[in-house]
Amino acid sequence: MPPPSDHRVRLLSAVRRLTLLCTGLLAGALCYGAANLVPAFGAVPLELRLDFHTELMRMNGITVQGAMALSAVGSFALTLPAFGPDRLRERILAGAAGLLTVATFLITRFGNVPINARIKKWAATVPPENHTDVLRRWELFNLARTATAVAALAVLVYALTRTDRPVPRFPARPDSSGGENVRPTP
Repeated sequence: MPPPSDHRVRLLSAVRRLTLLCTGLLAGALCYGAANLVPAFGAVPLELRLDFHTELMRMNGITVQGAMALSAVGSFALTLPAFGPDRLRERILAGAAGLLTVATFLITRFGNVPINARIKKWAATVPPENHTDVLRRWELFNLARTATAVAALAVLVYALTRTDRPVPRFPARPDSSGGENVRPTP
């Protein structure tokens, strides 16, 4: 098999790094929320929690969904044969990470977001009697999406940092002094 082109190697490296970064940011943001924000919600008066929750979810709609989208698209891009026909295990694991990120999105969209809409209404009016049950359900969805995001990151880190695969060899290219400069592996 001929060695990969310089352009393809750089593109693969950029996609890998961006995907890993976005997946890490997504998992980190959700872990921070689960470990710090949710407990803080329980420590403040309900009215303050509802107002803060509403504003926080408005901001998260941009950043968290952006990280989800880039993580999923990048993970699925890494499954393409053009990114390494000889890297089947990496491609399968990248696909699994993409599916976990899609699961994170689906839990968010169909679990957390409808409850967020209810919380927004409560902030402007009065919460119903069963509001604690609804808030607890939101917290369970939040834990589930945090778990899928962390799992996506773990799978992706494993797939992209394995040391048991052969290191690709790249042709040497001359440096400016006329000698040879061996390229580092990506």
